Amino acid sequence: MTTTPRELGAQVESPEKSGDLLPDVSVITITPEQQGHVPFRELWDHRELLFFLVWRDVKVRYRQTVIGAGWAVIQPLVTMVIFTAVFNRIAKIGSEGIPYPVFAYSGLLIWQLFAGALQRSIQSVVSSAPLITKVYFPRLVVPLAATVSATVDFAIAFIVLVILIISARLVPTWRIVALPGFVGLALLAALAVGLWLSALNVRYRDIGHAVPFLLQMWMFASPVAYPVSLVPGALQPFYRLNPMVGAIEGFRWALFGQPIPDPQTILVSAGVVLVVLAGGLVYFRRVERYFADVI
Repeated sequence: MTTTPRELGAQVESPEKSGDLLPDVSVITITPEQQGHVPFRELWDHRELLFFLVWRDVKVRYRQTVIGAGWAVIQPLVTMVIFTAVFNRIAKIGSEGIPYPVFAYSGLLIWQLFAGALQRSIQSVVSSAPLITKVYFPRLVVPLAATVSATVDFAIAFIVLVILIISARLVPTWRIVALPGFVGLALLAALAVGLWLSALNVRYRDIGHAVPFLLQMWMFASPVAYPVSLVPGALQPFYRLNPMVGAIEGFRWALFGQPIPDPQTILVSAGVVLVVLAGGLVYFRRVERYFADVI
């Protein structure tokens, strides 16, 4: 059975003659049905491709590894031990009534969800070059699948957090129902930044080299190893512009029942994410037509 371009979710323009050199050859140009807009219908039509790419990313990540998915636990667990020794034992940084290992691990867990999703999203377009240059589909599927695939590592590492919570005899409250919202905020933040940088990474490969360094600085600018209360009041308005502040503080609030974060912090974090996401969607859609030529 022959599949037409229209069945693949594309709009087929009228054939054009290629010129005097090849007068008998027709050129068919395949373009998105909704140029300049977010292709929600196309994304839904290609949902099976999205699931396939998520599964592919997970398999590739742990292919030919001895420990396998255990790496999703080892990294935050070892970092938690280092943070406890340096920040809690030596620097005497408090954790607002929560055992510091649990405090640090919870911050690392939501942070590594964001960082992992962002790094995969940035590299996703370049690593999918064979697919992008041969088949038409909405390119947004690629960074979206890379972002979603990071939730697998998060789910595995979350089991360790549950064990730590039980060991510390902490009892979650009704606030835990808000947990998916703050996890979603971290994922949206990763997707928002990832749309910009994945598109830029196609043309400027320096992006891929600079991101690990930028993420390291970003982590220390987020309340992963320390509480927000240690940030001077004069810096708080600028500190709130970091969307991960609201995600991390809300994540801990939902888990441990700490005093509710400043509503302004959550609103500013969500507002920054929405603005960056909207701009990223517009920019990504504008330059995606050149991916196959440049990549």
